[in-house]
Amino acid sequence: MEIPKSIKLFLTQTGELAKFTGRFFSEAFHPHYEFREFIRQCYIIGYKSLPLLGITGFIMGLVLTMQLRPTLVDYGAESMLPSMISLSVVREIGPVITALIFAGKIGSSIGAELGSMRVTEQIDAMEVSGTNPYRYLVVTRVAATTVMLPLLIILSDAVGLYGGYLGVNIHAITSYKLYMTQAFNVLDFYDVLPAIIKTFFFGFAIGIIGCYKGYYSKKGTEGVGLSANSAVVISSLVIFILDLIAVQITGILGYN
Repeated sequence: MEIPKSIKLFLTQTGELAKFTGRFFSEAFHPHYEFREFIRQCYIIGYKSLPLLGITGFIMGLVLTMQLRPTLVDYGAESMLPSMISLSVVREIGPVITALIFAGKIGSSIGAELGSMRVTEQIDAMEVSGTNPYRYLVVTRVAATTVMLPLLIILSDAVGLYGGYLGVNIHAITSYKLYMTQAFNVLDFYDVLPAIIKTFFFGFAIGIIGCYKGYYSKKGTEGVGLSANSAVVISSLVIFILDLIAVQITGILGYN
């Protein structure tokens, strides 16, 4: 029985991505380190993404509050609103939604940028000149996404909690101190730690997939668009898979 072409393609690309990831770990811990390029990528990937992710976090907290409040009022549990917002934002909604927005912005950007460099033969020129394009282009970008996404998610969660505070005060007057006290009283160390740890894997996956798709872009200028599009789609799918795995692991360890 012949294996379907789609399955062959999936297995081939999975193997190539695994090989590409293995090369990252080989190059990342081998001198010479591109610290200047790494810092530049942290600025581009992290700092310039802050306004978009901040707005996303604010709207996320505000909308979540407005959606939860009517149901809690019906059950006479309106006082639990800050607690539910903080648990929802910190444990699941904040990391996942922020990572998806980050994948859409940064994953597509990396895929298009490296794809354009491949199409215009800039990567080939770097190889001919003796420069290591993988270390300069891939390692720095993947390291930057891995480091910056957790920081961005923490900031997005904080803005989301503030958005929740404003949402609570639309219908009732609640002091900021009381709201934050109720929000943080329900949070445990084992609520925050797994949520932060999995964001490093989110950032790594977004960076490595975006770089892989761009680095091996084909079919001329058409391939640049395909690289950017597939980088976002695959990164988003991997984020959900990693989140599912993280939930299962924390459940097994008894942290849920």
